[in-house]
Amino acid sequence: MLQVQGVHTFYGRIEALRGVDIDVKEGEIVALIGANGAGKSTLLMTICGSPRAAEGRVVFDGQDITRRPTHEIMRSGIAHAPEGRRIFPRMTVLENLQMGALAAKPEHFNEDMERVFGLFPILKSRQGQRGGTLSGGEQQMLAIARALMSRPRLLLLDEPSLGLAPMIVKHIFQIIRDINRATRATIFLVEQNAFHALKLAHRGYVMVNGKITMAGTGQELLANREVRAAYLEGGH
Repeated sequence: MLQVQGVHTFYGRIEALRGVDIDVKEGEIVALIGANGAGKSTLLMTICGSPRAAEGRVVFDGQDITRRPTHEIMRSGIAHAPEGRRIFPRMTVLENLQMGALAAKPEHFNEDMERVFGLFPILKSRQGQRGGTLSGGEQQMLAIARALMSRPRLLLLDEPSLGLAPMIVKHIFQIIRDINRATRATIFLVEQNAFHALKLAHRGYVMVNGKITMAGTGQELLANREVRAAYLEGGH
């Protein structure tokens, strides 16, 4: 479904991605792990067209989207729940979901609302509440729900566990699994929490300094001595 082929991305003269190659097959959950500053978020933003790849290609569903405008990429069936949630804090939960639905057909709105409320029941009772007054975990649920309102075939999740309490983290990852099973959405997950990400993922990649250094199934990477030493030792 998604292929990133030899992608180089720059911020000015700084090369953030150095010839990245990844692929995500339809129906998979694929995790990308790495230290802070490795280039993980830059890869997701490059897939979305901002910043643009200076070299290489991004192919989605057989179509080269490397040079397409971001709004066209989103309408092609990709949704992005960015790092830091970036909900609209002064808008209500309902208004945030309405913003997410702009890329979908209006006739599906009520159906899609019921679907996301089934995944996130707490949001149904918070419909009239401003997004900025929600707890951190609720805001993360809203960010994911907003992305789902566009009916994506590919869901990009950037650090969904960031800043959340351990019990909330477990709940968020269970929801991600439920989304994959219930909606059949393909998920590309960027995470510093390597244990939870690889336990959830069908396959995974390791990124170091803008390069992919390792790939395998989630279980293979969990068992890998180098991965354990770098990302898993000292607790989960």
